Amino acid sequence: MNPQAPVYVRAEDDAWLTAVYYHFHAWSGRRPFWAGLFTLLGGLPIAYFPYADLRLGNVSLAMATTGGAGALIIGVLLITLGLALWFQETIRVFAGVAAILLALVSIPVSNLGGFFVGFLLSMVGGALALAWAPGRPAEEAAQPMAEQQADPVGLTKAEATADMGAQGVPGPRGTETAYASETTAHADGGRNSAG
Repeated sequence: MNPQAPVYVRAEDDAWLTAVYYHFHAWSGRRPFWAGLFTLLGGLPIAYFPYADLRLGNVSLAMATTGGAGALIIGVLLITLGLALWFQETIRVFAGVAAILLALVSIPVSNLGGFFVGFLLSMVGGALALAWAPGRPAEEAAQPMAEQQADPVGLTKAEATADMGAQGVPGPRGTETAYASETTAHADGGRNSAG
């Protein structure tokens, strides 16, 4: 969602469905919604196919394998990661890496990653989670560039380079000692005494 987008204010004549749509759109725009959705949907076929029974007339085709428990664990973890991306957007990097790793592990464990459907959905969800970044508020984006380039100490770039010499080499600051021999590290022949 665009952080400069106007905030929806409900009018009295709006239908409740319109209000629900705009509230959902605002909620999903503040978190990696699509990453969570793809990860959640990727976990469903991975967990489902090892336990599915397919009937073709009188023939029953069962996909139950010895890796059924592993497939169920991977599927449930992917579903949990998808829900966590919706409600805890701060863990997006961990959830993205975990979704990609679980998708890769699902290839040998659970019927080729849910016949590649769950594998592809989980890989896309993990990649979207890693690529998502929260938007900045409009006030922060409107600041001039000189204010944004201030270093953590609170100095701008011009103030930080004010004490540079002729060749761009910084000189001594007010907090540094003029000579190295005055420090305690060099006292008593370079040995320090503790206690």
